[in-house]
Amino acid sequence: MTLNTVRHFFTALYLTNSYGLKLKRTDDPTEKKALRLAYSLDQLKALNIGIRTVNAERLPKSGQYLLVSNHRTIIDPPIIEVVLKDTDTFGLWVAKKELYNSIFFGMFVRNAGCILLDREKSQMAGFFADVKKGVKQGSSIFIFPEGTRNKSGAPIAEFKEGSRIIALKNRLPMLPVYIRGNAAEVLKAAIGDSSVRREIAVEIGEPIDYRQKRDLAEIYKERFGL
Repeated sequence: MTLNTVRHFFTALYLTNSYGLKLKRTDDPTEKKALRLAYSLDQLKALNIGIRTVNAERLPKSGQYLLVSNHRTIIDPPIIEVVLKDTDTFGLWVAKKELYNSIFFGMFVRNAGCILLDREKSQMAGFFADVKKGVKQGSSIFIFPEGTRNKSGAPIAEFKEGSRIIALKNRLPMLPVYIRGNAAEVLKAAIGDSSVRREIAVEIGEPIDYRQKRDLAEIYKERFGL
């Protein structure tokens, strides 16, 4: 472990917990969105990583939708928060139970505006009820359909069925977002040497109707030519 790696670890730990405390002090979605963006910008600045949005004109400036994105790194949520910085949409992140209980991420995730997904539960009624409540209160839903980080060589891993169900049950149009390239490799290089400016490109796809019956992963691949 290099000195630069240690420095980035403690910087990330400090930012995550300090912003977690700030988020705990407010229930206002607009304030939470602003704090999540500030946190994301600070994390990416420390890593010297810039974000370039492709087809930014496809981003809804307001309204509700189910954002679906591929998932390769722990900084994917901050990447997406930066992409959405000029919109008025506030989204609840679907977060697995492990993050709620994490010493590193726990305080932030519990207060940032998230919906707990406990994959060990056989019944998912409570989860879908929490999603419906969030949508009724005016929030969008942000999810990684792969369910966990994709560490394979394939562009995306298999999508879980829950994303399509969320869209259908809540009549939410789906906004496909694709983090291009291998962001995991970019992150690893940045942690090792942040003196070099690096960039991650994020492409916005055409919306997907919630009533579609085709496999979501196939439509997603088509949107981005995968």
